[in-house]
Amino acid sequence: MKRRVVVTGIGCVTPVGLTVDDTWDSLMACRSGMDWITHFDASNFPTKFAAEVKNFDLSHYIDNPDRFQFAGRNIHYAIGAAVQAMKDSGLEDFAGLDPATFGVYLGAGEGAQDFDLFMGLVAQSRVGGECDLESFARFGMEQLHAQCELEQEPNMTAGHLASLFNAQGPNMNCLTACAASSQAIGEATEIIRRGDANVMMSGGAHSMIHAFGLTGFNLLTALSTHNENPQEASRPFDKNRDGFVLGEGAGILLLEELDHAKKRGAKIYAEVTGYGSTADAYRVTDIHPEGRGATACIKMALNDAGLNTDQLDYINAHGTSTKVNDQVETLACKKSLGKDAWSTPVSSIKSMMGHLIAAAGSVEAIACLKAIENNVLPPTINYETADPDCDLDYIPNTPRETPVTNCLSNSFGFGGQNISLIFSEFAA
Repeated sequence: MKRRVVVTGIGCVTPVGLTVDDTWDSLMACRSGMDWITHFDASNFPTKFAAEVKNFDLSHYIDNPDRFQFAGRNIHYAIGAAVQAMKDSGLEDFAGLDPATFGVYLGAGEGAQDFDLFMGLVAQSRVGGECDLESFARFGMEQLHAQCELEQEPNMTAGHLASLFNAQGPNMNCLTACAASSQAIGEATEIIRRGDANVMMSGGAHSMIHAFGLTGFNLLTALSTHNENPQEASRPFDKNRDGFVLGEGAGILLLEELDHAKKRGAKIYAEVTGYGSTADAYRVTDIHPEGRGATACIKMALNDAGLNTDQLDYINAHGTSTKVNDQVETLACKKSLGKDAWSTPVSSIKSMMGHLIAAAGSVEAIACLKAIENNVLPPTINYETADPDCDLDYIPNTPRETPVTNCLSNSFGFGGQNISLIFSEFAA
């Protein structure tokens, strides 16, 4: 019999709040985090706005921020969220925590890319119009900072968190695009279920708000170019949606084996009851038009949780605000839930905080936990014009009070990765 896994601590840093409470209050107030990009000069890009984290200061979370002076924004955000989650869980002061049974599993990506330095490196390496490898290497050795380059490695965030909190158990990071932090939560749950750890710190952190990130997504025509009014640019499931909005941030959850949590009298937010993971096995950037991977993923999570389709109270959608994603996700909900799809409320908080890429799923998981705690569902803002291909209940523009017991959270990534998580109100 698999061990039960509960959530006992949460923390986040997002474009709409530097804490869980501030983020939740913003979602309830329907506040948008989109504005003009300030991290770099984006004036010549087709998209000039994003959802940036505002006023973040690492010194508010740890006493020695200089230790991370060469780390990227992603690592700073992860530390901020992790400190919150540890304090919230009570594990920070729990003397009985065995470091060998405390692990970290993240879905974390990069935090910054120095575009100007890269272009300078390319320019310096050109001799007579062609690339000169000797010049390239010399300039690189002179200008690149070894610690900065090291901090770009995907494993570094998980390593830093393990060091900060003496987590000597399993330590991993997956970077499965937009599904990464949800997959990390699912896999961390499985680690506890099979007995390889009692506590796992999980979630993700990411920032692709840099020139490389904006260039790539603009070339894919995946980003909104609604520069006239950034606050209204992200409009999941709306007929006039034109792409997603880049966001950044971090979300961290403390997952704990049930008996371990009960013995120390921990507060329990909810239980992780369902986890589904599939691949479209189709194309790198396109999801399967019939939603076969997403459909199978949702069904897998329901089966893992032992729930019928009429027992879901809420679906936190991947809901990116791109034409194809929203249409296919709607189709997948119908194919997996049948007639119950039309009576199950769905919303996308990306309408307010943008797409946090690898970190998106973890913050959306936290939104599900707060929905269960407060019996309120966050809305999809900027929903104005119905799309015939998107005909479910998207909780338009206003939060909705309703009993919430079981929440499904979907994350579907470039490359065809599909993750579905189910969080359920804890019942002894």
